[in-house]
Amino acid sequence: MQRGRLMLGLITGVLLLASSAVHSLLGWPQFRHGLTEAHAPADLIVGLSLGWQFAGVAMLVFGVIVILLFTDALKGRPVSLRPALTIAIGYLVFGTWALTVSNLDPFALVFLVPGALLLVAAWGRAGPPPGA
Repeated sequence: MQRGRLMLGLITGVLLLASSAVHSLLGWPQFRHGLTEAHAPADLIVGLSLGWQFAGVAMLVFGVIVILLFTDALKGRPVSLRPALTIAIGYLVFGTWALTVSNLDPFALVFLVPGALLLVAAWGRAGPPPGA
């Protein structure tokens, strides 16, 4: 079970990387197009672009952190999964908020699913039990 949980964490890290790429490379061009079609001011588009791209970078960094942590744990190295647990909780809290304020838009699942998977993977001990 321990190995399966650690593999789930590694897979979730890859999912976070993929969602970062989709967010930045596919999501922003569509969003920018919608803003342009709505005749949004150029400075508003630039400001939103900065925040949007920062979110993509943050998602990338979260994915890298998760992959590094779970790779080390799978190799039997002592590691704390608290950073992964913190990321999981952040995704779950944001996803819950997004679901609530968007009138149950299923888009929030993009945050809730990885958050739940990572919570399962990061909960509990990462390494072998003491004395093993």
